[in-house]
Amino acid sequence: MTTPSLAVPDLTDPVTHLAPGGLDEVWSELRQNDPVHWHPGTDDTPGFWVLTRHADVSKVLRDSARFTSERGNVLTTMLQGGDSGAGSMLAVTDGPHHTALRNLLLKAFSPRALDGVVRQVRETTRRLVDEAVERGHCDFARDIASYVPLATICDLLAVPRSDRDTVLGLTKSALASDYADPQAGEDRLARGELLLYFHELVAHRRAHPGDDVISLMATEPAGTVTLDDDAIVLNCYSLIMGGDETSRLAMIGAVRELAHDPEQWLSLKDGTATAQQATDEVLRWTTPTLHFGRVATEDVELHGQTIAEGDLVTLWLCAANQDETVFGDPEVFRLARTPNKHLSLGYGPHFCLGAYLGRAEITAMLDALRDRVARIEQTGDERRIYSNFLTGMSSLPVSLTPA
Repeated sequence: MTTPSLAVPDLTDPVTHLAPGGLDEVWSELRQNDPVHWHPGTDDTPGFWVLTRHADVSKVLRDSARFTSERGNVLTTMLQGGDSGAGSMLAVTDGPHHTALRNLLLKAFSPRALDGVVRQVRETTRRLVDEAVERGHCDFARDIASYVPLATICDLLAVPRSDRDTVLGLTKSALASDYADPQAGEDRLARGELLLYFHELVAHRRAHPGDDVISLMATEPAGTVTLDDDAIVLNCYSLIMGGDETSRLAMIGAVRELAHDPEQWLSLKDGTATAQQATDEVLRWTTPTLHFGRVATEDVELHGQTIAEGDLVTLWLCAANQDETVFGDPEVFRLARTPNKHLSLGYGPHFCLGAYLGRAEITAMLDALRDRVARIEQTGDERRIYSNFLTGMSSLPVSLTPA
């Protein structure tokens, strides 16, 4: 194994992921010369493995027997010793209970069940874009992208409309924030407040069940297991985070690229790229989730390295989605790219539960821009979020010229 010629920065530090130009050179060097890289720990936290090749990331994601998510699935929780939701929350549960819980939730997330929701997504997105076009300018992140995914998942959870601005604010702070002080502690406070909020909502739904996802979890078992309040709350938290962040950040990233890439804007406008192709390239290009994490349950040999039982393993989706052996010219944003085997929505047993809905949200946004907008121009500096787990923007001022 060749030693990388580039120094690998501290991947646990959110500032690392704000580096001008990103970490593309680092990821490329690791893919080629050190695909199973050991990232040293500190006096307070353990070290971990860094996987960057598409094939290796895919292999680990589909092998929940040898690489478990039940000891955390993101760096933040893994370095702190695990996730309190393990065994209860879908994202950090493996084995038969994961299958049963996923099957229960799929009743609410199947394409057939979401038919009406997707129609509403299209109508809402078109209305928001029309309003922004009429004004001539907007902060795309705040005025459009922040609203659509959250409104959709809040509909599924039947979150009262009067509470939605509060839930959005907490969601944005829980895993990623604008603040640059890692000691601020806003993320922990936001997570605690979200959990308290959903505890109150679950109690209300147990007394007054409806046809929403919370009522589904409160009234139907997951296999042979009846979910208690804590389990329902944790899954609400997981759904609200997953249902908001990926689509929102992908939409914002797409609009920034389209504002600066006339060729791809034309590709969208003239139909050269299909809606499905464009949506998948947006997901690949933006890769809102930087990594997933796993813990090895036994010794595993990979590229001459021994990943020991108990070792932390991080799977860098942002690196895998730029793998030259899978994607031709991966550094190029190409809406008509096909095939496009990106990993932005995961892979294997933990493939994103809301993948169909997330794609529908991004497609609705692209369709509305294609039909209603002639030109997008960025009118001010974007503001990037601060996270070692997510990447994207919380603010993107643009002007929209009507078609």
